[in-house]
Amino acid sequence: MVPLSPLINNIMRLRGEILCCIWLCLLQLSLGAVRHYKFDVEYMYGEPDCQEHVVMGINGQFPGPTIRAEAGDTLHVILTNKLSTEGTVIHWHGIRQYGTPWADGTASVSQCAIAPGETFHYRFKVERAGTYFYHGHYGMQRTAGLYGSLIVDLAEGKKEAFHYDGEFNLLLSDWWHKTIHQQEVGLSSIPFRWINEPQSLLINGRGQYNCSLAANLVKTTLPQCKFRGNEQCAPHIFHVHPNKTYRIRIASTTSLASLNLAIGDHKLVVVEADGNYVQPFTVDDIDIYSGETYSVLLTTNQDPKKNYWISIGVRGRKPNTPQGLTILNYKTISASVFPTSPPPITPQWNDYNRSKAFTYKVLALEGTEKPPQHYDRRILLLNTQNLVGGFTRWAINNVSLALPSTPYLGSIKFNVNAAFDTKSPPDTFSEDYDIYNPPSNNNSNIGSGVYTLQFNQVVDVILQNANVLSGKNSEIHSWHLHGHDFWVLGYGDGKFEQGDERKFNLKNPPLRNTAVIFPYGWTALRFKADNPGVWAFHCHIEPHLYMGMGVIFAEAVQNVKRIPREALACGLLRKVFINKKHG
Repeated sequence: MVPLSPLINNIMRLRGEILCCIWLCLLQLSLGAVRHYKFDVEYMYGEPDCQEHVVMGINGQFPGPTIRAEAGDTLHVILTNKLSTEGTVIHWHGIRQYGTPWADGTASVSQCAIAPGETFHYRFKVERAGTYFYHGHYGMQRTAGLYGSLIVDLAEGKKEAFHYDGEFNLLLSDWWHKTIHQQEVGLSSIPFRWINEPQSLLINGRGQYNCSLAANLVKTTLPQCKFRGNEQCAPHIFHVHPNKTYRIRIASTTSLASLNLAIGDHKLVVVEADGNYVQPFTVDDIDIYSGETYSVLLTTNQDPKKNYWISIGVRGRKPNTPQGLTILNYKTISASVFPTSPPPITPQWNDYNRSKAFTYKVLALEGTEKPPQHYDRRILLLNTQNLVGGFTRWAINNVSLALPSTPYLGSIKFNVNAAFDTKSPPDTFSEDYDIYNPPSNNNSNIGSGVYTLQFNQVVDVILQNANVLSGKNSEIHSWHLHGHDFWVLGYGDGKFEQGDERKFNLKNPPLRNTAVIFPYGWTALRFKADNPGVWAFHCHIEPHLYMGMGVIFAEAVQNVKRIPREALACGLLRKVFINKKHG
């Protein structure tokens, strides 16, 4: 055979290099970029509400840095625990962690707590655009300020279901002057010491405790706030141009408070909830519960010679906390010009019919995946307040969750049976339980709360609310599921009965990761157990979870591969992982 000429050889080599380059480019596009972040978690002094307190920050910032990525990207977060006396983890709220359950960031469930001085690498894919956030999931560290925004944009070339000209984030939280350690001790004491209502409400980590931005416009004993502008508690002002449409990404990382948000004289169009598109609807204000996220569209069509209040107020609890306020500034005038009208009035705290009316409007946008028509397993979860050895606890089906020292993910994967009580908790509760009165038997049990689900099983969860331990009262709860979205099939008043299935919405139920349960009511959820791992399902109210208000779902754990050694090398698994790199 006659050898090819050098010219042809060069052409063939060049052609191969071009094809290889194209293939690599296509591969990179399909895999997405890797976005690197370095987080140092530490305590520091701060003045979130104009009073100096110890706060938990990241890289010297409170709230933590905003993470921004595109759908399909991989996040690589190198987290170093610079707390000298306690462990820490970070949960990526709303990110489903397909294939990376060990990166969910839930201490004792998906990983070991990161010890002081140690570094842990979170590496996971963000596969779906939307509004999310991250927060501490060890003890009550979210209450201390360990949280930040996580925004996932559409992949390049994709278009949103709605138009907007700009956007900004509202990260909402509540703030106490007692440290989380004081709060934790009080919750674990006899007699029980409740944390009480927050001292202030924060918008992007800023609020005012000792003054009011609107003192001259509302009835208050607080003096008018006067800021130079460089104070840590000075309001984060949002600047807009007239006659534009803005997307406001809202996330509630509150420890306790349910909130109502309004912007003076402006309508809000709700378009996204928990990272999923919803049928757009217009409101004057929105209710948002702990763990929920929304996107709303704001059109700046009001008088451009004025500024307007952005306000948040407490719902669902008798409020002893002033409104949180900041300003929407039309760039046509100075940001220092305060609004001349009072802030929007927060609706009556116990007007639950109004709260329900808003919640019921949240429906899936056409084209959203529909739920399976039938379930394989139904679990009814009764939320009650109980006593365990004299300590006040929350319980689910009379089991109060206590997390083990060995993470469930590792102990189930490697059959370490002594790590937790493997007896499954009840799938239901007594039919004659009276939800309208304190429990006749107020004693509960401590348990591991692990429900084992079959892979791809369709699971219905009915969350049932009831009366508290004493007196006549039933509280609002917001429940968050890790590792999945669920369809919210419906809500109802009173005790759930078999005939209530007729009320289920199987046509366009919203996909969410957090759902509210109203006082003395029920909420029905459906999800598919299609994500191998061990996942927490719990009340997102921080002290309620601390007091045992949660359960664990384990599904197809043996299918989980390549678990980093450092994720599970603690408790009874410490020796197992001494000489291993992966599980």
